[in-house]
Amino acid sequence: MTVWDRPEPPAAPVPLDRQRIVAAAVALADEGGLAAVSVRKVAARLNAGPMRLYGHLATKQELFDLMVDEVQAEILPTEQPADWRAALHGLAHRTRRAVLRHEWLADLLGDRPTLGPNGLAVTEATLAAFDERTDIDTVLRAVETVSNYVTGAVRREIANLRATRATGLSKRDWQRAHGPHVTRLLATGRFPALARAVHDGTDTDAETSFATGLDWVLDAVAARLARPPG
Repeated sequence: MTVWDRPEPPAAPVPLDRQRIVAAAVALADEGGLAAVSVRKVAARLNAGPMRLYGHLATKQELFDLMVDEVQAEILPTEQPADWRAALHGLAHRTRRAVLRHEWLADLLGDRPTLGPNGLAVTEATLAAFDERTDIDTVLRAVETVSNYVTGAVRREIANLRATRATGLSKRDWQRAHGPHVTRLLATGRFPALARAVHDGTDTDAETSFATGLDWVLDAVAARLARPPG
């Protein structure tokens, strides 16, 4: 039985329900990451005893599941685009923006199937973007491909943001600090492809990089959908 199937305990003198518990947990995670979230800390924020929370959820993992589902409400489209590409494009960018608002979400994306009401609604909106005449296995592979790109891209972006905060160096400052080392290595001639990338490649911001990569993935999906079956 999932946490969504299990009924909540009767109301106590001090009101406490899953909605308040999840809101407190999300606030803690937004402030200090997943390491800042525990049943004890959530209970303290709500001025309640930890044991009271266990009447509403059984494990810390269930709390994480509820938190993910809460944030997935921010990913849901307000209306369903008629075109599959526009639908997946919008879902991908809303996912990225949600992760940037809640960095801890990057640590939980893709870990387990999302069975909460909002997670299922996101999945439904994703699958419903495709024509019902499209083979369902093709749809599933297309959705997996786009999802894998989005998850990997946002995790890399959050990792870079965390590294920047940990070192206290901006991207440009980091490049200046490590530039002499990289220059010496490239001067050996052992890394010609890397040298070309460093000297001739265009440095783009994270949003542009995400959007470009997403377009390439969607182009690949479109090419596959255009192929005749068989």
